[in-house]
Parts: sequence; structure tokens; C-alpha cells
Amino acid sequence: MLAEIDSTNAEGLRIGAGLAGPEWVLARRQSAGARAARAGLGGYAGQFRRHLVLPDPGTPDRAALRSFIAALALHDAFVAATGRAQGLALKWPNDVLLNGGKVAGILLESAGAAGRPAPLAIGFGVNLVAAPAPEAVEAGALRPVSLMSETGVAVAPEEFLALLAPAFARLEAQFAAYGFAPIREAWLGRAARLGETVTARTGHDEVTGVFETVDAAGNLVLRTSRARRAIAAAEVFF
Repeated sequence: MLAEIDSTNAEGLRIGAGLAGPEWVLARRQSAGARAARAGLGGYAGQFRRHLVLPDPGTPDRAALRSFIAALALHDAFVAATGRAQGLALKWPNDVLLNGGKVAGILLESAGAAGRPAPLAIGFGVNLVAAPAPEAVEAGALRPVSLMSETGVAVAPEEFLALLAPAFARLEAQFAAYGFAPIREAWLGRAARLGETVTARTGHDEVTGVFETVDAAGNLVLRTSRARRAIAAAEVFF
């Protein structure tokens, strides 16, 4: 546990190459973290922000699939904390919803030198006790909610980590042994708006269609009036 750091994400990437295995980076205070704040997961009392560093997550396409593992681990941690799965859903590509609002988000970032594995920092932001005000998030984004406001369950950050860490380790072991297929199946079983019309906005395009599935590469697959589209990266609105 670090007393203060610029961000657990930056620290994770700094130390990643020297790690022998996965490691959680914890800090009592972070002086930076703008990306998390823009995602509606800014730091405040009772909020969970932790990073898990994987020193060798594999190829970039394999590393990107960790967002699905992270989302499932969050889902399982919420169920363990509350004793129920009702109201929980996973929003592609990296959010967890509770009663239709955003209760958690995931950020992936990697950095590496030529010829060396690129460590992956997986950021988990969870609104445990309070959530940002609606005006603090971008227009059209889902309303932020907290675990306590929606369920009445109070969980301390340290207690939540004790639930999240083993859930991620179990799913990561499954991924290593059996590949993405069982992770994909489990994620689709908890997917928000599967079979419904959604809009995916990329940096240069907007696609509206029926959310059919997530393919073997983790792409969002939409059926539009013209064709099926596989989308690798986008913000989804509904």
C-alpha cells in the first residue's frame, strides 16, 4: 500500500516489466487520474480505485480480452458482496450496470519497450458508497449510481478487493486453460441490451443496429438494415 502516488495506473506501468507475476497496486491518495474522472469514476471517500498489473498479458489482441475478465470479476464480486445478481448487467466494452445505472468501469492501458512484453494495467473504478453527480459525466452517458444507493449494502474498499482479487484470479486461470470461449459465453449471459437496438459511436462513425453478439475477437456485432457490423472499439449508447 503506497501512501501517495500520481496514479496507480502510472505506477503499475512503471513497475510492470520487473514483476514476476500479477500484482495489485494500491494507494491511499492519487494526485492524478484524469481518465478515470472523465469516465465518471473520480476519486472520493468510499470509492474503490485499484489497478491490477499483468507483466506479460500476451499479444495486444489477447490483452484486450482482459476487459471481459475484469467485468465478470466485478460482477462476481458484487454478487458476493450483496448476495444477489438482480439488477446487474455488463455493458460492452467495459462497464458494469446496476439497476440501469453505471456502478463500475474498467480502463486498460499498456506500455512496453521494443522486444519486451508490454505490461497491462487494468483499472477498476467502483462507486461503493457514493456516485458522481449526473452533470459530472458526458451528455448521453448513463447515470452514475453507487452500490449503497441501489442496494443498501455498505462495503469498504479493502473488503471489496478481498472479493474482487480471487474472482479475477479464477477467471484468469480459466482464460489461460480454455481460451476466450467460456469467458465470452459467461459475459454474454450477463450482457446489457443483448438482442436490442443500440448505437455505437466510434471516432469517425455512428452505427445503430441490433446487438446480436460479441464475436471470438471481442468485437461488438450489430445487425443493421444493410449488413452485420463487427466493431472493435466504440462507445455504446442506449
